[in-house]
Amino acid sequence: MRILVYGFGPYRQFHDNVTKKVLRVLMPGRGLKKVVFPVRFHRAQFIDAINQHKPDIILGLGQCSRGAKLRVEARALNGRRQRKDQPLKNIVGGGAAQLSTSWRADLGAKARRSRFAGDYVCNYSMYVMLDFIKRQKTKTRYGFVHIPHDYDPRKAAKILDGAIEKLAARSAPASK
Repeated sequence: MRILVYGFGPYRQFHDNVTKKVLRVLMPGRGLKKVVFPVRFHRAQFIDAINQHKPDIILGLGQCSRGAKLRVEARALNGRRQRKDQPLKNIVGGGAAQLSTSWRADLGAKARRSRFAGDYVCNYSMYVMLDFIKRQKTKTRYGFVHIPHDYDPRKAAKILDGAIEKLAARSAPASK
């Protein structure tokens, strides 16, 4: 099983990104590939990662500015903007208004479900990847978790390692 886990580098006033720190301490192995993307609206970087790694599962990690819990995102919206004072632009012209994630990781009491991933690069990455998976008609499962910027990266990595282990165990072919 091939698993792609991605996060992001620094942006705006954040000189570091908690997702980059989490990726550093995630348990290696298990067919796990880790990628840190620059924070920019650039479709090709996300599609190229899928084409290069050909994952069975993708887990995106994004940094959020507030909250005490991890947020498991349920959907991506077809809208983006650079700043809050700008109008929303479609990510994909004529695309679906929203696309649902296909892996809703159960992270227990340490997380909550969310139906709004924002309108910045996290949501953009989600929509681009989910749209690509849909158009390619692959069975790639996709999930996304937002991590508060001041969350302990080791604690987040431990929670995510557990979720990845559970998924890998459920997805492994049955032995004969």
